[in-house]
Amino acid sequence: MSGFLSGQLDFIFFFYGMAFLLLAATCWSGARDRDQGEAWTMLGAFAFVHGIGEWLDMTALTVGDTPSFALARTALLTLSFLLLLDFARLEATRLGFKLPGRWIYSPLVLAVVLAGIAYGVVAAAIMARYALGIVGAAGASLVLGWQAKVSSGAAKRLAIGTSAAFALYALAVGLIVAPGPFWPSTVLNQDAFAAVVGVPIQLVRGLLACWISLSIWAIWGERHAADVASPHYTSFVRQQFTWTAVAMGTILVCGWMLTEHLGVIYRENVQKEARTDIELLSSRLAADTSGIDAMVRALAGSPSVLPLLTGSSGQDAPGRAVLELNVEASGARRGFILDRSGKIVASSGPDETPQNAPGYGSSPLFQSSIAGAPHSQFLVDPGAGTRDYLASYPIRTGAGPVIGVAVLAKSLDGFARDLQQFNRPYFLVDPDGVIVMTNRPHDLNRVLWPSNGPTRTQLAHRSGAKNLHPMLAHGIVDASWTSVDGASNYVRRRFVDHGDWSLVILNPMREMFATRFLGIVITLLITVMALVYQLGRGRRVHDDIQLDNRLKLQELARTLGVKATTDPLTGLHNRLKLGPTLVDEMQRAERYRTPLSLVLFDIDHFKTINDTYGHPVGDQVLVELARLLPTLIRSTDLLARWGGEEFLILAPGSDGPMAFQAAEKLRDAISRVSFDPVGSLTCSFGVTQFTAGETAAQFIARADGALYRAKADGRNQVQLALPAEPENRRRANVA
Repeated sequence: MSGFLSGQLDFIFFFYGMAFLLLAATCWSGARDRDQGEAWTMLGAFAFVHGIGEWLDMTALTVGDTPSFALARTALLTLSFLLLLDFARLEATRLGFKLPGRWIYSPLVLAVVLAGIAYGVVAAAIMARYALGIVGAAGASLVLGWQAKVSSGAAKRLAIGTSAAFALYALAVGLIVAPGPFWPSTVLNQDAFAAVVGVPIQLVRGLLACWISLSIWAIWGERHAADVASPHYTSFVRQQFTWTAVAMGTILVCGWMLTEHLGVIYRENVQKEARTDIELLSSRLAADTSGIDAMVRALAGSPSVLPLLTGSSGQDAPGRAVLELNVEASGARRGFILDRSGKIVASSGPDETPQNAPGYGSSPLFQSSIAGAPHSQFLVDPGAGTRDYLASYPIRTGAGPVIGVAVLAKSLDGFARDLQQFNRPYFLVDPDGVIVMTNRPHDLNRVLWPSNGPTRTQLAHRSGAKNLHPMLAHGIVDASWTSVDGASNYVRRRFVDHGDWSLVILNPMREMFATRFLGIVITLLITVMALVYQLGRGRRVHDDIQLDNRLKLQELARTLGVKATTDPLTGLHNRLKLGPTLVDEMQRAERYRTPLSLVLFDIDHFKTINDTYGHPVGDQVLVELARLLPTLIRSTDLLARWGGEEFLILAPGSDGPMAFQAAEKLRDAISRVSFDPVGSLTCSFGVTQFTAGETAAQFIARADGALYRAKADGRNQVQLALPAEPENRRRANVA
């Protein structure tokens, strides 16, 4: 399972990044809530930067990595965790916790930089996860869990689920890191996790990212449905979420299957192509060696070479001529005739004399043929830079004993030059695993696969064997998808016709990733189209419901005369509604001897708001205040716009002190609210209680006098006018 999933890392990085990009869009859309806008904007920025970072990891996996590209990805990783940590800090501050400012991030970033300077880019990425990733994700989990305490219903369950997802994500992203040079990354890392669990940690992170994204999307959907306050729209939002989640899951699964199918097709093509290439290599090498085998057999069987071995005086010239002729006809570089003692009695050229020719007499080549069997071998001399194929054959006197050995040696330089045309790496490997011929010069004389202790010791003393660290983790018998120098490759091996030498060809895995990338692109396009359709459908249903609600309200206004009793700007009751209601409540209070109070208040310095920001902004402030007030008073109270910036609340069943306390709470609540773009504002309140026998004008005038005193005494306060208190001052004198 681990091996299969490791081959799917490109698609895992893709859906991991896509989940966070979806989270970014959700957070930025929901950040229009002014009370939480900055924090959720930060969470969206984290999701966007982190998602892009995961796609860059996919790119590095697909097309290859470089030190500068790795450094850029580490910088993005660090930035994303800083944004996540800032989200947790802002949300905690909004919830009332006292936390330091952004300066606290400086030592954490410094730790990341120092780790990078000391140990490299990989260590910097590990430290970013330790110092920032785990702290930021754990902080997000805590603030979301705290929000769950003040929520209810579906919103509470979703907040708890999101908090749990972030807690698990803190462990997955902050503790399970790449293998590093310091503890605990040397022990607790993604390789150890994959070995124990059987799945790569990137898959776990991607699944948690999907969980977080869908949960937060559901939370904002519930809040949006609550704002619309339509059962039909609430049902639609929940159904849309369910169907979108199912559609996304289906698209991702189908996309994964398509990507894997394209990868399988490519893998089969690679295997077929590699088989063809290595057969071509083998045939090309066999063409060079089989001619030597045939010619050395013909040379050994020629009667003309016998005088060279029997010492017949004056009869060795034909033998030397036959030797030269065979060397030329076979394309060999040189040839030899050796007697039974291994002494060279004739050679193919004037430079190949017994004094400077190699000691073939003690070689396995000579020993095998003098015993009566033909033999062949490859001979590589790293010092001289020669690569030869040698073939030997016993020389007999008729059916008699072996009296000598014929040897032909052909250079393989021509074979090596021809193979430079191959665009994939190839190797000719000796029985010890040393690369003796390749079209990648920097790998020449490297060890391809591990060797045992004695062989490794011998290789260490060979002048041509370098870099004894093997390129492969184990030997290859025929073919395998394996790691070569840390990169995935398809390796094909074929033994040549003579001995334990073999040909090996590589096909890098990144070419397969490039083919799989087509499946990823198709999945991305279908996902985007599905999301655009769902979002467009949601907007259309929302607009239809809003339009229907407006039409119903308009019809209700026409039917019940709402327009006549409603202030057109704020939607509150106006004086036309208040007049009859006030008289009715006064009569009821007098008849049943129940208390009745009146609260009159207006906005402090409202003229300054109009002069500074303009009347449209002043009107908007009135509208926002009118929306806020009904949530702060009893449902039995009557709220009306008295005129301009003045509002009136009629409170049946409340005496003067009770109304005073209610007004004080109202004043405090208004002062805590921010009105865009004005900011906070204050109001002054006048409160009085109805006295039996007085008129409505007297009742209102007493409250107006109390309001006057509140303004004269400094504003942003509540004044209570008792029924017997004289009213000697006039409100018109107030600035």
